[in-house]
Amino acid sequence: MKPKLSLKGRGLQYLAQREHSRSELRQKLLRHARAEAAAACHPAACHPGESRDLHRPGFDLPGAGQAEPPPSDTPATSPEDTVDAILDWLQAHRYLSEERFVESRVHARASRYGNLRIRQELAQHGVTLSAEEARSLKDSEFARARDVWRRKFGEPPADAADRARQMRFLGGRGFSPEVIRRVVQGGSSADDD
Repeated sequence: MKPKLSLKGRGLQYLAQREHSRSELRQKLLRHARAEAAAACHPAACHPGESRDLHRPGFDLPGAGQAEPPPSDTPATSPEDTVDAILDWLQAHRYLSEERFVESRVHARASRYGNLRIRQELAQHGVTLSAEEARSLKDSEFARARDVWRRKFGEPPADAADRARQMRFLGGRGFSPEVIRRVVQGGSSADDD
């Protein structure tokens, strides 16, 4: 049987698999911290009259040396505070890096998606592109959109309905309307750009 991982160990394990944003890793670790907190406060261990509310401070997490609620004179740590301290430690030791997360996400998405979609996804993670990264994506958006269009369609639209279908496809991929118009109107003659 594997030994149970600490919250810090879980964080390191998640980061070894792929880069995470701070907010994404916080959500994942909070689930475990709250589950551990709830398990530590089972009916036999809780003081009479205490609620099992997972959001209340009042006891340390298992692994911090205590399996039951601390005495009232000991400062309590909430799961949120514990996870935030772990995230601070991971950032201080460069295991968690928002810059690396942005770089890896842009690298993974740029060949298939437009700037709007990439920015939206990063915003969901609470991060933004640097000015240099935004400029680089903007400069390459037409070429990326043309490559996506070629892989999917490969030939100019035959009629208005086909043009609308191609434009909807590229719009769904997050390319800007101006780039979509240039790619679909230019079709295969866009090679000179």
